[in-house]
Amino acid sequence: MVVLPVVDLDPELAALRPLGGFFALRTDETAPPTTLAQVYAKTPSGVHRDALAARVAVVAERLRTPEPRVAASLAQQGLAARLWSAALGCAALYGRLPDLDPRRLRWDPLGSAPDDLWLTGVRPLPGDPDLVAGVLHRHLEPLGETLRDRYGVAAGLLWGNAGSALAGAARELDRWARANGRRDVADRARTLTDALFAHPLLRPTGTRTGTAFRRRSCCLYYRVPGGGVCGDCCFTRPPRSSPGAVSG
Repeated sequence: MVVLPVVDLDPELAALRPLGGFFALRTDETAPPTTLAQVYAKTPSGVHRDALAARVAVVAERLRTPEPRVAASLAQQGLAARLWSAALGCAALYGRLPDLDPRRLRWDPLGSAPDDLWLTGVRPLPGDPDLVAGVLHRHLEPLGETLRDRYGVAAGLLWGNAGSALAGAARELDRWARANGRRDVADRARTLTDALFAHPLLRPTGTRTGTAFRRRSCCLYYRVPGGGVCGDCCFTRPPRSSPGAVSG
C-alpha cells in the first residue's frame, strides 16, 4: 500500500476544478435521479431503462456515426476518462478518495463534462491504489458487461479504452502538476498509475513510456465520418475494413 500525506476532502472537491472539466465532480443538490448503479444494471427499469441507450444515441448523433457499437465504444471511453480523472485527481491532490460507489454517483446521459456527473455526499476513504482500482471493479467491469451484452463491443476494445483513459488522465495530471510546481502531485499520480497498470485487467492494454501510452487495440474512432486514428492507437493509419469488422 502507498501511504500518502492527506488533506481533508472539502465538500465541493474544489481542488479538482483547476485541472479541468474531466476531473471535476459536482456535489450540489441539482443531481439528476439516475445513479451509475442503475445504468450498469443488466435489467434496468423505469426512468433508468434508457439512460445508457440515451448516451449512446447522443454520442452517435454528435459524431454522425450510424454504427451503435462505435458510439457505445466512445461513450464508454468518455465515462472511463471521467471516472479515472476524478479518482486519480483526488488521490493525487488530497491523498484521499471520496467514496465513488456507483450508487453515490449520479449521471446525466445527455450532459457533457463536467455537467454529467454528480457525487452524492463526500465520504472520505484512503487514497491508496486498491481503492482507486475500485473504478475497475465497481464501474468499468459492470459497464463493460452491459455494453457487450447490448451492443456487442469486444472486451479487449473496452479494456483498451479503459487503459487509454487512465493514461490520458495521468498524463494531464502530470502536466498540470509540473506546470504548477506540484512535484508531490506528479509523484503521487505516477505511483498510483504504475500500480493500476500492474493490474491484470490493464497490464495487457498497451505499452507505457513515461506518461506516453500506445494501446494494443482501437476504439473505432476511425469509423466515425471524418475521423482518424487517435494519438495512442495501435494503428498508424486508419485500416481498411469491412462494414462488420471490429478492432478489439
